[in-house]
Amino acid sequence: MLARALERLSDATIARFTMELHGPVPVGPLTTSATVLRPGRSVQLVGSELYDVARGRVVATATAWLFPASDEGPEQPKPPQHGPADGVPHERPTAWHGGYLDAVEWRWISGSVETPGPGVVWMRPPALVEGEDVSPVQRLLACADSASGVSAALDVRRWAFLNTELTVHVLRPPVGEWVCLDAETTLGPGAVGLATSAVSDQAGLVARTSQALLVAPR
Repeated sequence: MLARALERLSDATIARFTMELHGPVPVGPLTTSATVLRPGRSVQLVGSELYDVARGRVVATATAWLFPASDEGPEQPKPPQHGPADGVPHERPTAWHGGYLDAVEWRWISGSVETPGPGVVWMRPPALVEGEDVSPVQRLLACADSASGVSAALDVRRWAFLNTELTVHVLRPPVGEWVCLDAETTLGPGAVGLATSAVSDQAGLVARTSQALLVAPR
């Protein structure tokens, strides 16, 4: 939703997207707003807010650098060695909530949310707004936040790992309905963890993500 608001400001490409989560995002009425923070002919810094109407507060904010759209870069993507058809669906673990997990289609190449360690999964999210086509970057961001779950390093029945932010560096908008997360979680000796991922479509790499995790025993 935050990216959708930002994309309405310009036809330029989102090169880096950073979201801050201020609190729980409700299942209820939400509004968005967006503004140009730093105008420019070549690059722009833009920002957006997600507002909880019922409680009268901002629940998430985002900033993004916009770069010119271009297909004349020095590197071409290399297709991955697998696709959605190579993955398998898994039943949702009973310790995990539904909602988002049930709305997204999952095809696992390796790992699972119940297997500690890195994971690789193809994801296909649903439409974002009724009657609207979801943009490629919106589709990417609807999946990118899942890196900490795809690479679940801890038993969710014993540990909570909450991400307070998400940063995505976008090399190019993805093509097609499916995106693949190749994710890994790194744990520290204290309350801080880090989830990272490489995100691809069937043509190759599209983005890299990182998110700080608050790790705490339940």
